[in-house]
Amino acid sequence: MEKEAKKEGFRKYLEASGVLDALTKVLVALYEQNDKPSSALEFVQQKLGGPSLSEYEKLQAELSDLQIKYNELIKENQERSRELEELKHTQVEASANKELDVGNTHDEELNTDVVKC
Repeated sequence: MEKEAKKEGFRKYLEASGVLDALTKVLVALYEQNDKPSSALEFVQQKLGGPSLSEYEKLQAELSDLQIKYNELIKENQERSRELEELKHTQVEASANKELDVGNTHDEELNTDVVKC
């Protein structure tokens, strides 16, 4: 009894969601084809809006190519970020050294002035 109730509930779900109607229309279209397609499954997939096998394979290849390109761009971005951090570090060091040089020059001027007096 429980199994029958489960089946009936599932059938009602498929009917309410429009699946039964869509499948019926596709199967009727297949039945009415004078020249039956070599792949009934591909026919059904196309009629339901899915890609054909060749389109699917093409999309898979494109996805693979894009994944490779994405990985390369991520690696390049990481390298550029590392280079940028190194440049920032170098700039901070150069700026600190310049301040020390300016401070030392100022101290030397003060010492010279003190010696002159």
